[in-house]
Amino acid sequence: MSTTLERAKTISYDEVLKERFKKDPQEAIDYLSAMLESAKEPELFLLALGRVAKAFGMTELANTTGLGRESLYKTLSTEGNPTLKTLLLVMDAMDLQLAVVKKTPELEQEQEEQEQD
Repeated sequence: MSTTLERAKTISYDEVLKERFKKDPQEAIDYLSAMLESAKEPELFLLALGRVAKAFGMTELANTTGLGRESLYKTLSTEGNPTLKTLLLVMDAMDLQLAVVKKTPELEQEQEEQEQD
C-alpha cells in the first residue's frame, strides 16, 4: 500500500497580507493607520506601506507615479527615507491620502507609556 505525501504549501506573511488587502482594501487602510500611530517607529509605517504597495502592484505603482520600480522597493523598505513628495505620490497612486488629526487622550497616554518602557 503506497501513500502519497503532499508537501504542505507554505505561504509567506507578505503573501497572506497581499491576498487579504486585495480582498478587502479597508483592511489595508486600517493596517497603515495602525502603523502610522507608532510614531516612535516610523520604519514600521514604511514597512506597512511597502507591503500594501506590493499588494497593489509595484509595476503599476511605478508606472502611475513615474518612479522607478527598484527605487520604490528601496524607498518603501525599513531602510528607506522617502520624501513627503514621494509618500504623497505613492499614496495618491493607491487612492489613499495622509490626514492630520488631533491626538486623543487615549493615544497620548499610550505614547507616554511607550516612552516609559
